Amino acid sequence: MMLLAIDCGNTNTVFSIWDGEKFLCTLRTSTHHSRTADAYFTWYSTLVKHYGIEANITDVIISSTVPRVVFNLRVFADRFFGCRPLVVGKPETLLPFEPRVDEGTQVGPDRLVNTAGAFDRHGGDLIVVDFGTATTFDVVAHDGAYVGGVIAPGVNLSLEALHLAAAALPHVDISKPQKVIGTNTVECMQSGVFWGYVGLVREICDRIKGEAGVPMKVISTGGLAPLFQQAAELFDAFEDDLTMHGLTVIHRYNKENGSA
Repeated sequence: MMLLAIDCGNTNTVFSIWDGEKFLCTLRTSTHHSRTADAYFTWYSTLVKHYGIEANITDVIISSTVPRVVFNLRVFADRFFGCRPLVVGKPETLLPFEPRVDEGTQVGPDRLVNTAGAFDRHGGDLIVVDFGTATTFDVVAHDGAYVGGVIAPGVNLSLEALHLAAAALPHVDISKPQKVIGTNTVECMQSGVFWGYVGLVREICDRIKGEAGVPMKVISTGGLAPLFQQAAELFDAFEDDLTMHGLTVIHRYNKENGSA
């Protein structure tokens, strides 16, 4: 078995090849809804050849927060690997634990995948903080079910909004400032965003723990999580491949239960 796990987010799409024991490589491209199946394969095959990887893909699983790209990814899997992909969030794709949310609520596939991956590695009673285009907080119950969460604007989204809405404010990259009080415009913006998000993460996690009434571990993922860990001990663990691991967990569950 050789699995191609695809995570399509609002900003980037990530492809990882899983041989059943480890990831052989991870490839990243920008998300664009008009990219065709042929274009995906040209990009994918070029990089796989560059890395010298022999990957005879037998299975494909997709998580996508951008519905318009799913069709072309399905065609990509069918045309070039001869398989029907599992798509997280579709009725035919089983989940290890069904989410417990308000009736009619559609939970984002990324949150379902993060939940599965985090529970597999850390057990239940978790808060998963994902620093993506949005900053999301996923609450994982003792039995592994997703039971709700919080969605806040992403860090880079907040910086971009400042730049676009205020003509005098430049575009800046996020980093940990040397001090809280900035003495120039860039330092002021970096301080506001950095320490603002430290406070946001701490306050939301504290309130979630208060509502849950049980001890909870906080697991972080996403590229900016290590940066914020420098400020204080916000997280109990950091998982750089949590989403991809979650995709392998869901794929394995469907294999074992006859749906893949």
